[in-house]
Amino acid sequence: MEYDLIKTIVACIVSAFVFGFIAKRFKLPTIFGYLLAGIAVGPYTPGMVADMHITQQLAEIGIILLMFGVGMHFSLKDLMAVRNIALPGALFQMVSATLIGALAMKLAGFPWSASIVYGFSLSVASTVVLLRALKQRKIDKTEVGKIAVGWLIVEDIVMVFAIVLLPALAEIINKPDVAEVAGNSDVLAILLSVAEVTLKISLFAALMILLGRRVLPWILVRVAKTKSRELATLGMLAIAMGFAYVAYSVFDSSFALGAFLAGLMINESEIGQKSADQTIPMRDVFAVLFFVSVGMLFDPAVLLEHPLLILMTLSVIIVGKSLAALFIMRLFKQDIYASWVIAISLAQIGEFSFVLAGMAVTLQFISSDLHSLILASALLSIAINHFLFKAMDKHFKPLPSDPESIARRHFV
Repeated sequence: MEYDLIKTIVACIVSAFVFGFIAKRFKLPTIFGYLLAGIAVGPYTPGMVADMHITQQLAEIGIILLMFGVGMHFSLKDLMAVRNIALPGALFQMVSATLIGALAMKLAGFPWSASIVYGFSLSVASTVVLLRALKQRKIDKTEVGKIAVGWLIVEDIVMVFAIVLLPALAEIINKPDVAEVAGNSDVLAILLSVAEVTLKISLFAALMILLGRRVLPWILVRVAKTKSRELATLGMLAIAMGFAYVAYSVFDSSFALGAFLAGLMINESEIGQKSADQTIPMRDVFAVLFFVSVGMLFDPAVLLEHPLLILMTLSVIIVGKSLAALFIMRLFKQDIYASWVIAISLAQIGEFSFVLAGMAVTLQFISSDLHSLILASALLSIAINHFLFKAMDKHFKPLPSDPESIARRHFV
């Protein structure tokens, strides 16, 4: 009897632990180690090779729980407090990165559809890496920390809708007959498809709001009364997986959207927030499997085959995104320290880039070579980001919190 599932899980978890531990010893983000673990057990390196098909299915669970966690950490109150900077800043930075990345890939000879998706995948930063950097400097609860988190919330929302709409756009591009039915107009066909998807998303969101605000708290209260930690944890996982499946099977949407909205509804109730904490270990494990699966798709040979494209991509991530963020922060008269914190925080890419790029490969928007370029750039940008923060710590210090200094901030 072959125990492919067990062997795959063992390979992923053991390698993730080893490489995650090594990354931690070198004071690098553990996500960097998890990606290296995926490379180690992937098909492009010698030694043991984990089952790619099984790993990808486990990664889907990781995406669901990852999006569930994003929804639970979404705070409309925090976003509204910094909306004047976070909203225009995030949108400007995402558009800038997308355009720069798309133009770079187009000049390299890739089609516009692949170039735009490629550029867009570079426009969002990793929440995991960002929060770690902020907490390490104890600024996650400060004003600049709230701006950074709000910025990421806006990016996450945009990416959620992009992930949901991407299959509909792929259907239009890959099936010309659909465009012909729509009156020989690609633009009209895309608009109709987007309208249909938006309607389905709206119906599902409305259902989630109506049922989520009333039914979910009622269920969680009943589960809490049992005083069973196992049932509480199982209940949260059932909500995340259940709503994700409903979104996929009933509303023809993505698992990601269902999980995100479920987490959003959970976050609105106090009982939900307390219950959600019990699922963190399970979410972390599957998130690790997700990052390992991403690493398995990376072909190290791309580092030797396309060094100029990697350098170009890193320039978009580290230079282009940082300058766009720095411009917005200074435009809104934020002090130099806060401006550099935001700029460097965004000079990397992570989980949402992986999700979007992986989906883009499946939908034939981008080739496997472009996917490997994104993964290589992610690995390098996460590692470089650590040293950028160290350099910033040496050259820039936060302003004092006394009233006189606060009054001077807008003139620094």
